[in-house]
Amino acid sequence: MSMDWDNIRVFLSVARAGQFLAAARQLRIDHGTVSRRIGALEKSLGVRLFDRQTTGCVLTAAGDRLYASAEEVEAQLLRAQGDLSQSDVELSGTVRVAAPDGFTALFLCSRLGKLKQKYPSLTIQMVPMSRTFSLSKREADLAITIERPEEGRLAVRKLIDYSLHFYAAKTYLAEHGTPQSVADLERHCLVTYVQDLIFADQLNFMPELYGPAYSRLECSGAVGQLQAVRGGGGIGILHDYAAHSDPQLQVVLPDTVFARSYWIITHVDMRRLGRVRAVSDFISAEVGAQRSIFLP
Repeated sequence: MSMDWDNIRVFLSVARAGQFLAAARQLRIDHGTVSRRIGALEKSLGVRLFDRQTTGCVLTAAGDRLYASAEEVEAQLLRAQGDLSQSDVELSGTVRVAAPDGFTALFLCSRLGKLKQKYPSLTIQMVPMSRTFSLSKREADLAITIERPEEGRLAVRKLIDYSLHFYAAKTYLAEHGTPQSVADLERHCLVTYVQDLIFADQLNFMPELYGPAYSRLECSGAVGQLQAVRGGGGIGILHDYAAHSDPQLQVVLPDTVFARSYWIITHVDMRRLGRVRAVSDFISAEVGAQRSIFLP
């Protein structure tokens, strides 16, 4: 009995995505091809690998056994590729980086041109972070997170500690006055996240701000909040590395500081790949060179 590795690759993608359609999108092939490849694999093995359900598909007992073996083979292939790529002068391929929109848009994206100049054959994909995001499901090659993950076969290291403060536009404060205490915030409009769309508990800086006592302007991302505050929409908790040097903004309640950390994470099977290592090293170097702006 022989198995086609392409069929195994499709099987792994379906198992991780839990849906044929989602796997097809990830693999950039059509749904029918995914279905045919899984059918061919099941026929060659003489077992059913998935229970098809209206909401997706789940592995059968046989599927579970194959998944464990297929992951081992995939890990060996990735290790071999990593060993070979260590001697590569020209890095190519795609590296997908998942990160919070604040870090991506307010810091990293403006610096990616240097990385592209160094590795012109490398394709960098920046994708948003979500609460259900999973490196184990290969939804990205590299991730920047706000919370340190506790589970999974992951290589984790701290990227940087950073701080946030309350900020307001100087024009807003001239019109509405400057609060002298947290209690004074009740008389102001607060720019916050949309609470039910927060993807990490660490972003819920002050849960009481979402209570009925406060007037709010809610934006789902950090970039939207920064622009809303700059436009005089209210007082918001902003990243110091993006807001501290902005001449239109002023720190409010300077003694109220929020301390957070960014973590850089790869799956253990991916960390030796030259292209993944190059992107990880670049991000670490760029953050290290600007360390003072993260904790001004």
